[in-house]
Amino acid sequence: MLSKFIRVGDKIELTAVEKGNEELADAKGRMYKSAVYDVLSEDTLEITMPMEKTKLILLPVDSEYDLVFYGESGLYQCFARIIDRYKSNNVYILVVELTSNLRKYQRREYYRFSCALEMCARNLEEEELQALENRMPYSLTPGLPLKQSVIVDISGGGLRFLSTQRYEPDSMLYISYHLLKGDERKKYEVIGKVLSVRELENRPGTWEHRVQYYDMDVDTREEIIKYIFEEERKSRRKERGL
Repeated sequence: MLSKFIRVGDKIELTAVEKGNEELADAKGRMYKSAVYDVLSEDTLEITMPMEKTKLILLPVDSEYDLVFYGESGLYQCFARIIDRYKSNNVYILVVELTSNLRKYQRREYYRFSCALEMCARNLEEEELQALENRMPYSLTPGLPLKQSVIVDISGGGLRFLSTQRYEPDSMLYISYHLLKGDERKKYEVIGKVLSVRELENRPGTWEHRVQYYDMDVDTREEIIKYIFEEERKSRRKERGL
């Protein structure tokens, strides 16, 4: 079954699952990126060791992860345990064994697309926050200063961006950016809630923020998802020289 849906080169996201493992206690919920290196059997595969910038992330043997695969026919999810790690042909490898069945991942809004997109942001004003909390009609205050930042991945559910300004967790932001829609650049203005913030180890003074969209309408979300999948298809074709 595994080889039917998962291919060598497919991207993977791994999220640590804490199960009494002290090494994973601080990493619970943290997401790592990898790729399928080889499919060994219907429940075992080799994947590349995750990296952050140029730093190798040595995930411990016997630790468990929630895996999401980005396959040709869609997204798939399962749980897996690392049973070995080694170096092969100058590539650092993890061997993972599935501990659950592979299932189709229906929620397309979770598909994260790596990118480098300019964006602007600011904290919401008190009046804007009160209108949101009370579910009242509101209009954003025009002309307020915006901070330039860079989106590094985007999905239909939110985005991750880098900024030299630190926004507090749980704060609400006005965010604007442009995406290609056909041959034109369309401006998107969204409200987002900051889920987490961390300072980059190799770039002191630069902060990584994870943001979840707030009360986004269905049409806007679908446009963003359509953009993401179209850009991903372009990227795959380019990688294969098509």
